[in-house]
Amino acid sequence: MSVYMYPVIFIGIIVFLSSFFIVKQQTAAIIERFGRFQSIRHSGLQLKIPIVDRIAGKLSLKIQQLDVIVETKTLDDVFVKLKVSVQYKVIREKVYDAFYKLDYPHDQITSYVFDVVRAEVPKMKLDDVFVKKDDIAIAVKTELNDAMMDYGYDIIKTLVTDIDPDAQVKAAMNRINAADREKTAAQYEGDAQRILIVEKAKAEAESKRLQGQGIADQRREIARGLEESVEVLNRVGINSQEASALIVVTQHYDTLQSLGEETNSNLILLPNSPQVGSNMLNDMVASFTASNQIGEAMKKAQEKKDNEQ
Repeated sequence: MSVYMYPVIFIGIIVFLSSFFIVKQQTAAIIERFGRFQSIRHSGLQLKIPIVDRIAGKLSLKIQQLDVIVETKTLDDVFVKLKVSVQYKVIREKVYDAFYKLDYPHDQITSYVFDVVRAEVPKMKLDDVFVKKDDIAIAVKTELNDAMMDYGYDIIKTLVTDIDPDAQVKAAMNRINAADREKTAAQYEGDAQRILIVEKAKAEAESKRLQGQGIADQRREIARGLEESVEVLNRVGINSQEASALIVVTQHYDTLQSLGEETNSNLILLPNSPQVGSNMLNDMVASFTASNQIGEAMKKAQEKKDNEQ
């Protein structure tokens, strides 16, 4: 074999190997022959004619996402930035249209997003933009589907993923929200205080009622005890006036005894001397006697008056 044959064999091997190529999964390769479209090859080991055929390009058939940031103005003259995420893919049956009809699909999609957003958002107030962001996304998807389907692209979904008003507007919205929350908190605090006052008044009223009932019961028992004491003294020949005076004097000494048991008490009972009890007893007996005499005199006077009439 001539030595000149080696380069020829080597070149032949390279040309032979170059006729084979591999296309990855979810990818489409466009084959051209002398600059003219020849075929579309999908995943796997493929064969082309060396030198005559060439791979013009490859398109991914996976779902792709394009994020578009649009700045526009709302109906109430607030500038806001919207981030619109467009999920799309090349239609398998329209790889030819996607490759040959459109050079820059990203720019085309971006232009349609700008057009739709700047047509829809100026019709809404800022609060409505947050509430109706799904409506904006649906409008973008509808417009893109109608336009990009002819170019071999399918719009899977559009999402308004961010709404960013001007910094001063956001600060004002935060202040409004904080004021509303403070107002609500003040209302709740006022209601709580009102409930506490009402419940406290009810508790005090119930306490006073029970206290009054206790005092009434106490006085009733004291009266019953005094009545029994007077009856006992009457049995031994002491009349009612003397018995009452004796009971009062006894209670006076009981009070003195109770005060003496309180070591930290600052109460001073005046007058307080050894003859106080005796004077009190004499005074009470004398007053009871005088009262009886006055009562008898008034009774006689009334009877005399009735007889004269």
